Amino acid sequence: IAILGEEGTLGDKNSGARWVVDPIDGTVNFTYGIPHACISIALQERTRASRPDEHPDAAFATVLGVVYDPFTNELFSATHNGPARLNGKTIHVSTRSKMAETIVSIGFAKSKASLELMLPQFVDLVHKVRKVRIMGAAALALVYVAAGRFDAYVEGGIRLWDIAAGGLILERAGGDFFHEPVL
Repeated sequence: IAILGEEGTLGDKNSGARWVVDPIDGTVNFTYGIPHACISIALQERTRASRPDEHPDAAFATVLGVVYDPFTNELFSATHNGPARLNGKTIHVSTRSKMAETIVSIGFAKSKASLELMLPQFVDLVHKVRKVRIMGAAALALVYVAAGRFDAYVEGGIRLWDIAAGGLILERAGGDFFHEPVL
C-alpha cells in the first residue's frame, strides 16, 4: 500500500489503496509554538484505473478520515458510510443560513498565484460575513466546519494531504466538500 504525503510517496503507487498523511498540518503554527496544528490521516481506495487526461488523484476515493489535535485532545473521524464524530460523539455542520451570521475560515497557500487568487476573495468575504478567520491548518478548518464551529472554509492551491481526511469528515457531517486537484 502506498503512503502519499508532503514528503513524497512511499510504497507501491499502483496499489488499490493508499494512506494520505500529513504528520503536522499547520507546520508554521507548530514551529512558532502556536497551539493550532494537527495530524491528518486518510485512507483512500482506488475506484478505477487512472486516465492519461486527468489528475491521478481522481481515481481514488477517501474511505476513512482521522484528524487529531494534540493541543485540545480532539479526535475527529469518519468512514465513508458512517457519521462524522468528535471524540466518539456524532457531529453536524452548522444550520446558519444567513451569510451575515457566518464565520468563514480562509487559507493562503505560499505561492504567489494562490495569494493573487485568495486576496480578492478575502476582501469580498470580510464585508459579507460575521467574521473571517485565518487559522493556518486546513485539516482543522475543515473539521471545524464539520463540527459547526465555522460555516465554511476556502483556500486555493491546497494539497491533498491537507484536505483528504477533513474533507470526508465534513461530508459525513452533512457538509459540501469541493476540491480540484493541484497539478
